[in-house]
Amino acid sequence: MATRTAAQRREQARAAYDAYLADCPARQLLDRISDKWVTLVVSALAGGPRRYGQLASQIASISQKMLTQTLRNLERDGLVSRTVTPTVPVRVDYELTPLGLGLLPVIAAVKGWAEDNMDDVLAARDAYDTGKSVETVPGSRAS
Repeated sequence: MATRTAAQRREQARAAYDAYLADCPARQLLDRISDKWVTLVVSALAGGPRRYGQLASQIASISQKMLTQTLRNLERDGLVSRTVTPTVPVRVDYELTPLGLGLLPVIAAVKGWAEDNMDDVLAARDAYDTGKSVETVPGSRAS
């Protein structure tokens, strides 16, 4: 068996994580971090640790089940840590881990882009639905 250098092993590992391949673990991670609830939970934790109730209040229309499931998945992936303080009642805080903090700028950029471009997206949707070209929609950046 031929021995490989550390650089060759790293390159092989990078090649193994090609999200275009159906069985790639990176594809599963992309699926996770592109979820709307993940985006909102990570964004909500940007300001520091939050309790479950604070997250539930901040993220409109998230069900208890979805918030719990999202937090568990983020904890499993190493993006969020859960700290239990044994008081009465028990206090549970969630915060981004260093790995989660590394993801935060990406999610913040996507969230910001969505908020900044919503008018143009709505105009494009309306144009598409009415059969008009986007260039003819008043106020669209394409005009």
